[in-house]
Amino acid sequence: MRLLVTGASGFIGSFIVEKSLELGHEVWAALRSTSSRKYLQDKRIHFIELNLDCPEQLQLQLERFTSLYPKGWDAVIHAAGATKGKNQNDFFRTNFQGTQNLVEALRAASILPQRFVFLSSLSVLGDVKQTFLPDNNGHYYAPFLDSDEAQPNTAYGKSKLAAENYLKAQHDLNSVILRPTGVYGPREKDYFLMAKSIKHHVDFSIGYKPQEITFVYVKDLVSALFIALERGERAQAYFVSDGNTYSAQDFSILIQQEMNLHGVFHIKAPLWLLKIICNISTVVTKVTGNMTALNNDKYNILKQRNWRCDISPLEKLGYRAQYDLKKGVQETIAWYKKEKWL
Repeated sequence: MRLLVTGASGFIGSFIVEKSLELGHEVWAALRSTSSRKYLQDKRIHFIELNLDCPEQLQLQLERFTSLYPKGWDAVIHAAGATKGKNQNDFFRTNFQGTQNLVEALRAASILPQRFVFLSSLSVLGDVKQTFLPDNNGHYYAPFLDSDEAQPNTAYGKSKLAAENYLKAQHDLNSVILRPTGVYGPREKDYFLMAKSIKHHVDFSIGYKPQEITFVYVKDLVSALFIALERGERAQAYFVSDGNTYSAQDFSILIQQEMNLHGVFHIKAPLWLLKIICNISTVVTKVTGNMTALNNDKYNILKQRNWRCDISPLEKLGYRAQYDLKKGVQETIAWYKKEKWL
């Protein structure tokens, strides 16, 4: 199968490329001219430069490709996206408009693929089901179901949902959507910051109300992606996690164990303090133009208490996570140490 992987130089994209090669596919890695190829060193990889922000340039780039390969790609895995932005326009330009530009350009070039896989996010659900409802199984909240109405409360989530809705409306496009929860693993930089902080014996957590968190190791997410590519229902969105639910402390404790750390100082900040910090950071971003780690969009993500999701529809397709959090953290921390990140 000939595959196009957008966002191929990114954390998740680079693992998609590796798995594609492992499965024997012909892989085309779509990059920007400025993208790093650090994790794309395999000589079997074909590269193509695609500017998803500019429809005219994108069309010319695809025309050059189709002059050599008139039938295009069998499948497109669209992993390119923005997880950070200065404002809502930044997210929509990349996550929604970039997706639309790609599909329209493929259609104009008469090379719509047999399958289009879109990497969305659990964040499209927003803060639905945040009511505290303890059950007899030790859970505090009800899980998100694929029948729940998406109500994103972040610019990131809204932009991903807009892209989802656009894809579902394209009746000539056979698309399938994945909504992963928090993705971690080697090469990932956001959760790495947590590990770096813990290495310095400081662990931060937010809010006092019980929180239930879900995770998925990057290799499990990629496995789920290929299962969805082959067996997923058209226009269906699938939640992806490792199938377990964790407390806010579990990730921290496992990191401490892997780094053999003791005497870590745990700081639990109230939501009102986080809100003040995020408000200030948002103003700083508007004034300076420089993105900060915390902002009002990030506040809505950090304050959320419930991240449980029902993955049974994906499991019916054959998905089984190979990594629980303990195994995933072990492999991740080992990689950080090997690469001297820690």
